Amino acid sequence: MPIKYKVNILSALKEHGYSTYRMRTEKIIGENAIQQLRHGKLVSWANIETICRLLNCQPGDILEFEPDTPAAD
Repeated sequence: MPIKYKVNILSALKEHGYSTYRMRTEKIIGENAIQQLRHGKLVSWANIETICRLLNCQPGDILEFEPDTPAAD
């Protein structure tokens, strides 16, 4: 997958006071999205927006593009 996370999102959220328990009980991020983050899978743009708001960052701070194959010239 060419787009991946630069940081461990769940760890970063925990450092900002958002444990997985808190996110589930306060319905900040759903269980399915938490499981996807736990396994390094991409989540929806709505969840990316929420994560950026909680971490006070831009999507480029947490996501990066890494091509699977070299670009052809």
